[in-house]
Amino acid sequence: MKLIISTAKIAFICLLAVPLFSFKCNNGTTAKAPAPPAPTPSFSKFLSEKQYNDLFPQRDKFYTYQAFIKAVDDMAQIKVQVTRRAVSVYQFIRTDKRTGKDSIVRQDGDWNEPWAKEKPDSVYLVNYGGFCTDKDAITNKRELAAFFAQIAHETRHGMNGSYTDGLMLTHEDNTSLQYISDSDEYPPVKGQKYYGRGPMQISYNGNYGYASDCIFGNKHVLLDNPALVETDPVVAFKTAIYFWMTPETHKPSAHDVMIGKWQPNAKDKAAGRTPGFGMTILIVNGALECNKGEDNYSMNDRIGFYQFFLKKLGATDPNCACSCGKMAAYSY
Repeated sequence: MKLIISTAKIAFICLLAVPLFSFKCNNGTTAKAPAPPAPTPSFSKFLSEKQYNDLFPQRDKFYTYQAFIKAVDDMAQIKVQVTRRAVSVYQFIRTDKRTGKDSIVRQDGDWNEPWAKEKPDSVYLVNYGGFCTDKDAITNKRELAAFFAQIAHETRHGMNGSYTDGLMLTHEDNTSLQYISDSDEYPPVKGQKYYGRGPMQISYNGNYGYASDCIFGNKHVLLDNPALVETDPVVAFKTAIYFWMTPETHKPSAHDVMIGKWQPNAKDKAAGRTPGFGMTILIVNGALECNKGEDNYSMNDRIGFYQFFLKKLGATDPNCACSCGKMAAYSY
């Protein structure tokens, strides 16, 4: 949005009459170009290649340190304003921080319908540059340990309890399933399969399309070619960061949970949901692993990875609510 001022014509005349780079108008002020945004430090400042390789010693060669760092650095240049009308009518405005350009990358067909405007809009901003950098050093390390724990469990393939076997699988074992669901905004492309791929095992056409809108500003990139998530390691890591940072209609983002931004409302408290690592398990795979007591293998494997990575990163979480054993999953 541009601010229109009453002296626009005067400024235009002044601009025509004097050199472009330095000019004064009648008020004696000198026009200055806006200062460029301060460069965002590379995530390599926070995690070295040696640390990364030590965390994932059995990783598949697909998941390189360089790909992870580039994915984090590229995503740091993106923010998305998500506006929801009525129950499920959305508009996404994506900002490229490098250029400052805003683009409407999604606006649902019912956006301007009177019934959709009856209640106030719900608006939230996803700043992907906040990934593991929003808070103090200890909180950021806890978040990184939690993120790594989730992607390690999702891609593990090795010895139970070793916690050295993360980032080994690039896609789920069964690739015969298409994972197709009805979606007006993100319809499946004929001949494509949307099975779990990448560090967070993103699945279903709706998730591929949503991720593609946020990452690329174009839903067709991943809807048309979901295989990019298992053939391009940078894209693979970007989908994992997208999932980690982006809230859903009924669920907070794992990022907001780990930095303490999310706090349970009355319904959450009644469902046993509390801030902590256990809540991130609920977000990732709550229906299958949570509210099933303390003996669920997958839940405990994720917790083990979290504690393993905390130690490796030199952090602790003494008050961790690590279990989701008594947390009810979200209903849709």
